[in-house]
Amino acid sequence: MATALPILYSFRRCPYAIRARLALCRAGVAVALREVDLKRKPAALLAVSPQATVPVLDAGPGRVLTQSLDIMRWALSQADDARWLQAGDRPTPRRLVATTDSDFKHWLDRYKYAERYPERGPDAYRDEGVRCLIDPLETALRSTGHLGGDGPCWADAAVFPLVRQFAAVDAAWWAAAPWPATRQWLTRWQGSPLFAACMHKYPLWQPGDPPRRFPA
Repeated sequence: MATALPILYSFRRCPYAIRARLALCRAGVAVALREVDLKRKPAALLAVSPQATVPVLDAGPGRVLTQSLDIMRWALSQADDARWLQAGDRPTPRRLVATTDSDFKHWLDRYKYAERYPERGPDAYRDEGVRCLIDPLETALRSTGHLGGDGPCWADAAVFPLVRQFAAVDAAWWAAAPWPATRQWLTRWQGSPLFAACMHKYPLWQPGDPPRRFPA
């Protein structure tokens, strides 16, 4: 009897779900993908994770992962020919990921939805995001173009989806921004086969659907 695949609850555009899917694609670790509508969260998702944020990996009884970085590590611990984990196991990549998930996410949300936070203007929120992450990211990328040294690592894949959102708020401003290493890094990631594979569009999962293998 075939072993059931772990189940990944995902939402295509969510930057944290993108992280998880990038790591799964890089590792070649298969899961059963369940694309969900976050406005109509399925009961199966709520049953394994009452907070119902994505991504969620249900790897079997007693093994539910609800944090994107934990899912990345889970995937790469099983197969990591590119040595993403080892290459990113240094202070600078770890610090940049921590900043991305704390201060930068705070300012990114205010920059994207400035009308909800009228106490400051969008440019002020953008400047805070630049100060806390984009400037140090540019410094880190100048030598090799990767956070993993000579090649990418898990930290590149963790930071990239949120920088992608930051750049998309004002694409014209970003195209002229004075961070060439970061802009090239972002362009390279957005044009990569790995990103294309992880962003394939799937229909919303419905109870009773057969397992949808991912990566395909």
